[in-house]
Amino acid sequence: MWNICGGIMQNKIAWCFKLKDGLRMIEPNERLAKSYLNEAKSSLHRAEKNFRDGDLLWATVVIYYAEYYALYSFLQRIGIKCENHFCSIMAAGLLLGENYTHIINHHKDKRIDAQYYMKVDKEEQVGKMLQEAKVFVAMFDELVSNLSEKEISEHREKLSRA
Repeated sequence: MWNICGGIMQNKIAWCFKLKDGLRMIEPNERLAKSYLNEAKSSLHRAEKNFRDGDLLWATVVIYYAEYYALYSFLQRIGIKCENHFCSIMAAGLLLGENYTHIINHHKDKRIDAQYYMKVDKEEQVGKMLQEAKVFVAMFDELVSNLSEKEISEHREKLSRA
């Protein structure tokens, strides 16, 4: 089963490298990675304020973007540029495993429902999303802050083979 799924993912990664704003190998950028992490944390604060104010739609949207900025900080740190969220998340999933992308994929669907279909979860579910986002951002903060040059090279090599 893994070979079939792995092959499908490799085809999608190859497709992402062909897209105009898809995956690109660039120089690893620690400064930009830190900026994205800071934006992720700032977005979490905004999501908390939206949540406290009862604006569940924007809390949902900002929760997703906080997570995306955290994930994108990892990609910048290893030297991957991508302006396509699907491809960014898939690349991180390939490199780190589904346990690193399951939450953001779920929250991406919630953001789309909220933003485009005005379908917003109840306060309890959005509160749970906010707590999950805090864990997600902290997980990527820890990961990005502790990446070694060897790990960066390994991630770049793995993605270039996909």
